[in-house]
Amino acid sequence: MSSSLPSPAVAAAPTGSTADAGAGTTASTAGPNGSGSPAVSAARRPPASRDALSPAQWRGVVVGTVGAHLLAGWGLMQIDAVRQSVAEALPIFVSIEAPPAAPKPPPPPPPPAPRTPPPKVPLIAAAQTQPSPAPTFVAEPVPPPPVLAPPAAPTPPAPPAPPAPPAPPRTIPASAVQYLVPPQLEYPRASRRLRETGKAMVRVYIDEAGLPQSVQVSRSTGFPLLDEAAVNAVRKARFRPYTENGQPTAGWAFIPLSFDLEN
Repeated sequence: MSSSLPSPAVAAAPTGSTADAGAGTTASTAGPNGSGSPAVSAARRPPASRDALSPAQWRGVVVGTVGAHLLAGWGLMQIDAVRQSVAEALPIFVSIEAPPAAPKPPPPPPPPAPRTPPPKVPLIAAAQTQPSPAPTFVAEPVPPPPVLAPPAAPTPPAPPAPPAPPAPPRTIPASAVQYLVPPQLEYPRASRRLRETGKAMVRVYIDEAGLPQSVQVSRSTGFPLLDEAAVNAVRKARFRPYTENGQPTAGWAFIPLSFDLEN
């Protein structure tokens, strides 16, 4: 970058010129002959002084000029366009490397060593020997293979034990039979008209809840209609559960039923 500051010699010129002008004027007016011609004045004018600034002032001017240049350059480098232009204008250094040397050819293989023939071995005649008789082999008798006993037949497993027969059904004594709903006999009309009478013994299986599960005629009245009426009456009956040791128990009970026209 260039600066517009004047040099110290130029800056000091006005002061010298003014002094010279004053001196010239004085000389021209104070000459011995009183002549004021320009040629005489110029001949008598003292030379201009070039040491108008002291050394300290000179160094200050130089430092200020350099600092102003540096500050201006730093300010311009803060602009992106200027920084990009400077980067593009920088010289590009290219290093030229010498091409790699050509590889040296491998050395030729050494010549093969000359082959030396093996030394000749003298032939020695072998002494003739009588052939030895061939050995004779006697085959030993092969023992017969042992006779293996036939394997014993496996013992069949024992048949499983038959299940235990179920316990016979318990018979409820007649004195222990108690009713919640006693059997209600319905005399058949045909049997009443025919004057049929009789006494039936009904066998009934009572479960733990007191319900009749199976009803059979143990002893008949001799009349089918009366027997059927007795079975229907026992089926509709409800019993108090029979208990043993405080536990409800099912069992068979015998219920006698009589058919009498007078009753």
